[in-house]
Amino acid sequence: MGRRSIPAGLFGTGVTRLLSRMHALKFLNAPQGCFVVGRGAWNERNLFPSWQCIGGRARLAASNCHTQERSCLPMSEKLVRVGLIGAGANTKLRHIPGFRALTGVELVGVANRTPASSQKVAQEFGIPKVYPHWQDLLADPQVDAVCIGTWPNLHCEITCAALAAGKHVLVEARMARNSAEAHQMLAAAQLRPGLITQVVPSPFGLVHDKFVRSLIDEGYIGDLRELVVIGADDSFWDYTELLHWRQEAELSGVNALTLGILHETVSRWVPATTRVFAQTKIFESTRPSREGKGNVDVSIPDSIQILTQLSGGARGIYHFSGVDLFGPGKQIHLYGCRGTIKYRVTPEEEIIECGRAGEPGLKRVELPADKRGAWRVEAEFVTAIRGLERVSRTDFATGVRYMEFTEAVARSAALNQPVDLPLKALG
Repeated sequence: MGRRSIPAGLFGTGVTRLLSRMHALKFLNAPQGCFVVGRGAWNERNLFPSWQCIGGRARLAASNCHTQERSCLPMSEKLVRVGLIGAGANTKLRHIPGFRALTGVELVGVANRTPASSQKVAQEFGIPKVYPHWQDLLADPQVDAVCIGTWPNLHCEITCAALAAGKHVLVEARMARNSAEAHQMLAAAQLRPGLITQVVPSPFGLVHDKFVRSLIDEGYIGDLRELVVIGADDSFWDYTELLHWRQEAELSGVNALTLGILHETVSRWVPATTRVFAQTKIFESTRPSREGKGNVDVSIPDSIQILTQLSGGARGIYHFSGVDLFGPGKQIHLYGCRGTIKYRVTPEEEIIECGRAGEPGLKRVELPADKRGAWRVEAEFVTAIRGLERVSRTDFATGVRYMEFTEAVARSAALNQPVDLPLKALG
């Protein structure tokens, strides 16, 4: 199947018109340094005037309904001092470079699992302070915000403590070990509305997110009928490898494999899940211990199958595995009454294919660079702290919903019966 760009006629005038609208919404003619957020933007006092950038000028709609023109104001560069609690692979790969790329952001210190590992990270990335414990980092008045990159077993405790200490919080996914911890984190955030809280979002689908959502909103596939979500590979096929923390329920919680991360992605595009019926299996029940203490039990499934019901009547099938040699990888299929959208992840790229009734088959969509989404987690966190935008990827309320989904799957498999969402307390 050959690649094609997005010229008129690929999917008909509907998609071409849609892309033109998306292009127009970018305000590409705004001058450099003008931060355009449309209606409801924040000023420094959070008084919510209405700023718009029109023809290179910023127009402020005043409370007396008169408008006045001013030159476009530059984005605030208020200093934000970030401390790192936990500095694993994703923190090193994404968060440290992401913060370093922002003006007015300082990485002031790090507290990793051990003093030795903290010192190593500090030396590698030129971070000035090393704290013996994460509690010491939170007690430092020179820290404004924290990035929590520990294993999930500490996410709830550190998040709640950080908020109590007056720190903004960016916490790695998975949000927590279970829905109870996630709800506790959300409640702590709601008690401190002046602090920014954000869960690191699923990176999958970010490139095509706006395009896919716009297609769906424009009725490209019609009413959603069926949903297929696949995350099946051989990541845990070799049982001689050391037990991974993702295979240990005490550290990882109820989430399994890539279930949570792909469900978060598809939830951006489809109605809410209202019921799940799941089965799970652990095929390789033991692994060598990370501490060299012989074999230990695996407590997280390496195979999951789920039937789901969605608000509005659509049905879903989820297939996840870590033991499938030459498995299909990560995919999301949306089947509607008028058309189909397929999303696939390869080691090199993410691919979107679309087709409608009457067309010969699916065609690959190649979005122009200016219409592609991107990873901007650290930028979103910092600009939210500065009062320039709201967190959208991902707020704590959304994190709670995907934690409820993963727990519903675990409950359903354990009870061998369907479980409804939103989740109810176990009686």
